[in-house]
Amino acid sequence: MFLSGTAPVGVSYMAGSISEEIQEQIKCEVVFRIPVPFVEGGIPVYESTVVTWIIMAVVVVLSIILTRNLKLVPGKKQMALETCIGWIRNFCRDNIGHDGDRYMPYLGTVLIYIGFANIIGMFGLKPPTKDLSVTAALALMSIILIEGATMRKHGFIGFFKHFAHPTAIMAPMNVMEIGIRPLSLCLRLFGNVVAAFIIMELIKYVAPVVAPTVFSLYFDIFDGFLQAYIFVFLTSLFINEAVEDE
Repeated sequence: MFLSGTAPVGVSYMAGSISEEIQEQIKCEVVFRIPVPFVEGGIPVYESTVVTWIIMAVVVVLSIILTRNLKLVPGKKQMALETCIGWIRNFCRDNIGHDGDRYMPYLGTVLIYIGFANIIGMFGLKPPTKDLSVTAALALMSIILIEGATMRKHGFIGFFKHFAHPTAIMAPMNVMEIGIRPLSLCLRLFGNVVAAFIIMELIKYVAPVVAPTVFSLYFDIFDGFLQAYIFVFLTSLFINEAVEDE
């Protein structure tokens, strides 16, 4: 009787605690406001924006450090850098084709940003990708690039003609894809990041000593980079569909 009476209370407490933690994690707080004339209260600057600035600063500093004193005969640091850049270049070429180099700067930048954003929680900061506005902005930028690639490849008239590909009856579905693709990219990234957090919280309650450290290596590091890869991979596939010859 004692166990049967306390177990539901424990489960209810755990569920309530996790629910509160999830709401706290996905809630984006205003860090400060920029005073602007004629704007009451000023322009709010959210936590995800500030963390993004930190990531940008880190990436810029690392870029300066890694690209200093480049030599014809590379050392270990330069070889590692060239290997990473070569991997990104080959990734773009394999998924997009001969036009891959054109889209490498964007895809590489997004890959690096999402990768850093997903693992920055290990340093006590809230990942920006837990903010739905951030993932929506990333998806919106990608879809603008995709549609822009279509117009660049096929021209203004060809851009509208491709909605009737392969047959005119598919036009409504092809038009809907303009909204479905960014929604899919946005919710996939946001959902997986939040889901990884929920799983880690459950693990902490079930096995609070050893298991969190082990699983953290997967959910905080591997899964973080995996979600960055998936986002960029899907974007590259959509670009490939946009620029392929009909």
